Amino acid sequence: MTPDPAPPTGWPWVEPTTAYWQHTDPIDAWQGRLRPPFRYRVPIDLGDGQVLALPIRRLQMAPDRALASLIANQASQAVVNHLARAMGAVAQRYAAEVVIGLPTLGMVFAPGVAAALGHVRWVPMGYSRKFWYDDALSTTVASITTPGAGKAIYIDPNQLTLIAGRKALIVDDVVSSAQTLQQVWDLLERLGVCVVGAVVAMRQGVVWRDTLAPERQAMLGSVFDSPQLVQRDDGWWPV
Repeated sequence: MTPDPAPPTGWPWVEPTTAYWQHTDPIDAWQGRLRPPFRYRVPIDLGDGQVLALPIRRLQMAPDRALASLIANQASQAVVNHLARAMGAVAQRYAAEVVIGLPTLGMVFAPGVAAALGHVRWVPMGYSRKFWYDDALSTTVASITTPGAGKAIYIDPNQLTLIAGRKALIVDDVVSSAQTLQQVWDLLERLGVCVVGAVVAMRQGVVWRDTLAPERQAMLGSVFDSPQLVQRDDGWWPV
């Protein structure tokens, strides 16, 4: 096995993400490299004999800390389909009647999850306000990866009859701070939707536990968890 090269001076074991999220590997190909220290990437055991390597992304506000990154709309269709099938398997336990996909990256996975549940359609939410939208059907959300003020997220009034009074499953790509998930969950319940749970590809770090009440934590399913990382001389280690 060829060892990872030393990082360029001043760089904490990170690299461009262009080649990431394009394939999974047999777990045997990662033998001896599944444990820290991690350099450039974190190998994620998907539990089905495959490993997905995620790039390490340093946090702007704390340069000695980092997270493993998943950008779903930059992933290959093979990886998207692999994760969507796994999310669909997790989603089976919720007995949902409708899938609600969150923008933007949750909508990469929502179609596959809905199909896995045998649904012929799913309901999208969106950030773009169409002229016929109702502000009462919106809430303001924030993301740990998008600096600045929060932005509004909407449900199309024409879609409301598809979710009101029904058992709904929220689908997103990643939960990190859970601020978006919390606000959307609250909005849907105010609109009379019976939210039976949420499914994501990745639960990132543990900050989401500070946001969600224990009841909602128990209703949040994922394909895998990824740790927050701290930099040491030999690479990145889980906190």
